[in-house]
Amino acid sequence: MALNFANNNSLSAITSLPASISGGGMTLISTQTASSSSTISFTSGIDSTYDEYVFKFYDIHPATNNAGLSFNASVNGGSSYGVSKTTTAFRSYHDESNSEAALEYDSGQDLQDSTASFQKILRFIGNGNDESGVGSLHLFSPSSSTFVKHFIAVGNTYYDGSHSFHDFTSGYFDTTSVINAIQFKMSSGNIDSGVIKLYGIS
Repeated sequence: MALNFANNNSLSAITSLPASISGGGMTLISTQTASSSSTISFTSGIDSTYDEYVFKFYDIHPATNNAGLSFNASVNGGSSYGVSKTTTAFRSYHDESNSEAALEYDSGQDLQDSTASFQKILRFIGNGNDESGVGSLHLFSPSSSTFVKHFIAVGNTYYDGSHSFHDFTSGYFDTTSVINAIQFKMSSGNIDSGVIKLYGIS
């Protein structure tokens, strides 16, 4: 079979891949936009279709200063949120004056077999006009009936008009039941504004 090359090394007018080539990638399932929202819940779209789901956070802005975005899971379609979880967290931070910087285990944010607490994933977000947080949360195999449900979150926030906080959080929901809903809320006050998108990974 001969190989054909474009003279300018570019390709165009490709509308679909051949059946023998697997595309893969991210499929947008749903988008929710906060507007003074006490919670944002995803109660559909999390099922056995994908082995990995990703939530993307865009410019999450709290109504209350120094609030953190947190989440919890449900095994009953969102009727209740309180799946047992064990987690770990660490962070780095740096300020604009170069006077504060650290990389540290954040023991105050991890949970031990907790059902009542929501897990913080963006921990310090200012409510100044230009302050917000961004990041992503990966949830793995939520429909497995054999294994616990692992998750990994990473994000960055702008706080106190001068600080960048980089948050790393991971853990597992200690259940073999199917997880089919996720809820987000601030540690205090409302989500004043921001966008959360849910993707499936193939």
